[in-house]
Amino acid sequence: MIKPAALLIAFLTPLLPLSAEESINVLMWDERQPRQAEAYDNFLGNEIVERLKATTTGLKFRSVSLDVPEQGLSSDNLDWADVIIWWGHARHWEISPETAQRKLIKRIMAGKLDLIALHSSHWATVFMEAMNERTRAVVRKRYPNTDPKFKVDYEYIPTPGRMPPTADSLVTPAYLALRKGKHLAHVRIDMPNCCFPSFRPDGEPGVLSVTAPNHPIAKGLPKTFEVKATEMYNEPFHVPEPDQVIFEERWRPGEWFRSGMVWNIGKGKVFYFRPGHEQYPVFKQPEIIQILANACHWLGSE
Repeated sequence: MIKPAALLIAFLTPLLPLSAEESINVLMWDERQPRQAEAYDNFLGNEIVERLKATTTGLKFRSVSLDVPEQGLSSDNLDWADVIIWWGHARHWEISPETAQRKLIKRIMAGKLDLIALHSSHWATVFMEAMNERTRAVVRKRYPNTDPKFKVDYEYIPTPGRMPPTADSLVTPAYLALRKGKHLAHVRIDMPNCCFPSFRPDGEPGVLSVTAPNHPIAKGLPKTFEVKATEMYNEPFHVPEPDQVIFEERWRPGEWFRSGMVWNIGKGKVFYFRPGHEQYPVFKQPEIIQILANACHWLGSE
């Protein structure tokens, strides 16, 4: 049940309603790990859906989990969805790269589905595969094989597993291009690690600032607001350069993070939104729900 505090979102700038024919279909995908019960009575994903239902119009929802048939990623669900919101944390590896590519990335690249990746979903297989696709697109543009007489050897070095980088590491994706005479001969690409050197799960508040106030995802938000209890992530975030940075977060000890980023992936889009942690009621905070509503409307209408 939505508590009265959630209705505070009504004081934020409302989104224009859509007709039934124009409604945006949102698939909420959630691992539903047991520790979510520390902050949410009926799982984090269901909480998000109920609060979005209570505070915005023009969206239709299905809420699924890793443990339902086909891991919630049936053709029926994915063909129906315009936007998928993804929460994962402890069981990322159960979605294989092959499944992510075949069921999700293919649809994103074709412009049939957009992704919102939340917090610890930076290591979700679908997010990592999307960042790999963006990296390959950067390589094709930055290091094209323009002379048919000379073959360029592209060496893609995958990340060896879900392990955080050290603070002094080379930031990935990273590129080393070598010439033979005047011709490009070899390009080594260290693929994005999709992680960061440090985190702090102590629930200390952070301050989120809007860095792109005219972006639709930032509509109706104050210039800054406090995320009352959250986990800290610290830059550098090992991902390709985003097309847009919409939010930035800072913490009292000095850490900071690009906390809302958008990438074009083929004809689709990926929005990564950092605030969260299953032990803290981040997704009960009105401003956070407003951001997710804005993102669903923008991505779905795009």
